[in-house]
Amino acid sequence: MKKQILFLLLPLLAAGPARALEPEQVKPVKNLILMIPDGTSLATVSAARWYQWYLHPDRPKLAIDPYLCGTVRTHSSNDPIGDSAPTTSCYMTGYPSRAGYVATYPVSDPENDIYPTDPSRAYQPLTTILEAAKFLKQKATGLVCTCEFPHATPADCSAHSYNRGRYDWIIPQMVHNELDVVIGGGASLLPEADELYLKANGYGIYRNDREGMRSYTGNRLWALYGEKDMAYDLDRDTAGEPSIEEMTRKAIEILSKNENGFFLMVEGSKVDWAAHANDPAAMITEFLAFDRACQAAFDFARQNGETAIVIVPDHGNSGFSLGTYACGHTTKDGLMQAVSKVKLTAEGFAGKLNSEPASAVQQIFREYAGFELTDEELNTLYQCKSYKNSPLPEAERSDKNALASLYSSSLNGFVAKLITSKTCFGFTTGGHTAEEVFLAACHPAGSLPTGMHTNIELNHYMAAALGLHGRLDELTAANFAPHTTVFKDYAYEIVASTDGKDSPTLVVKNRKDRKKQLSITPNTNIVKFGGKAGGEAKLSSVIVYVDANNTFYLPQSLAGYLE
Repeated sequence: MKKQILFLLLPLLAAGPARALEPEQVKPVKNLILMIPDGTSLATVSAARWYQWYLHPDRPKLAIDPYLCGTVRTHSSNDPIGDSAPTTSCYMTGYPSRAGYVATYPVSDPENDIYPTDPSRAYQPLTTILEAAKFLKQKATGLVCTCEFPHATPADCSAHSYNRGRYDWIIPQMVHNELDVVIGGGASLLPEADELYLKANGYGIYRNDREGMRSYTGNRLWALYGEKDMAYDLDRDTAGEPSIEEMTRKAIEILSKNENGFFLMVEGSKVDWAAHANDPAAMITEFLAFDRACQAAFDFARQNGETAIVIVPDHGNSGFSLGTYACGHTTKDGLMQAVSKVKLTAEGFAGKLNSEPASAVQQIFREYAGFELTDEELNTLYQCKSYKNSPLPEAERSDKNALASLYSSSLNGFVAKLITSKTCFGFTTGGHTAEEVFLAACHPAGSLPTGMHTNIELNHYMAAALGLHGRLDELTAANFAPHTTVFKDYAYEIVASTDGKDSPTLVVKNRKDRKKQLSITPNTNIVKFGGKAGGEAKLSSVIVYVDANNTFYLPQSLAGYLE
């Protein structure tokens, strides 16, 4: 019998290992939903599954479980450990990039580059899947996130910068890229000028207005919550802020009106933030909130029949483990009971401790964590410099007490480490990690990306799913060419801004007819032509200026305005 089985397997063994799905084999779909639980290592998923099962014995599996199909090796261009900017950038553009780069070609680092790079392309904006879906397929586009909307992952879909922190560059690009839906954090971050532009172009704008978002029936929406980021789901005021599940359902409701289909990116942003904080309760509950958003997407895809969904973290974070040297073997209660009693994140705890007198400390921990502090733990809390209600004057506080090696001198850090010390969880770092991340997907025709993929290959899969395979480079060449190439036959000058911002103006003139000129400012899709008596043209793509090489990146077609 064994010989017969081996005989049957011989043709398969001779053929070599099975090949991954080639882009040409992927059947295009009408809609694509990309869902990114930022900074989610596999151990976080395992902990969330255990937690849900522990609290709800009838729910042993997550919404994503039936769709798990592989892993992804994710990294930046010159580092196996990437931050959100270059890793999501690769998913969106097909090119790895450097730390802090948003949908931008990396500067070459020959000694460390994981793949060869072209030095001549350094800083060039790279067309994203979202942009290509809009330009070539006339699809609706949208973003949902729980961080501030110009943060790295959402910015990677719809803006270009070598500095993820330059919100003054990124926000106007996101606005002028005219996404149909943006729902997320950052009610204080949308400038008045950009809000006026959106309103003039038919958008409903809602700041900290959940009911306004719920009742909106139009086709173009920005809904923003919180000054910057939204609250952790465990701390969320459910009457004031929507869940990521509700935001996802609203985005799909609006985007699905487009007869050409849509592209939507949904980010569970603060799984990553919780992992940086080494806060296990926040990590677990943020991922479960994200999993419920995945269920919303699955519900739509099942009913719609024309939608593919890809779920993948951008990178790992924190070296989180279920089990430590101190715990050894344990029980289900030993693994999950302590964390199941935690009712606030470390950030939520810090806020509550700072809003109530020191006499309420033990009651707060009893009610929201299920334990009281020991005398030594209480003394460590009093030493925290950011604990506003400490009975110790700030000048008398010291981080050199007995628990200094265990607890941070910050209040958030103290609470996170304190809660972790009561569990069987451990952390190796407060930073990102290089392990592969999980991949889940569904496709109406069964074209699934099974096995291990690189982050480049996953881009190729998603582009193919939207019928865009091989088209992103073509669009980059057409829409993001250096001004020195586009206007090589014309007179041009870069005029410094007078407002102190890094937003100069590119003035281009026809040498033979000075009346034919262009005035181009970056980070918008608006170009002025013909001087004072001229007009304006709205482009399909945004114009990007890079101060690092003093170059405007813009469409090749702009030279036609000077003829």
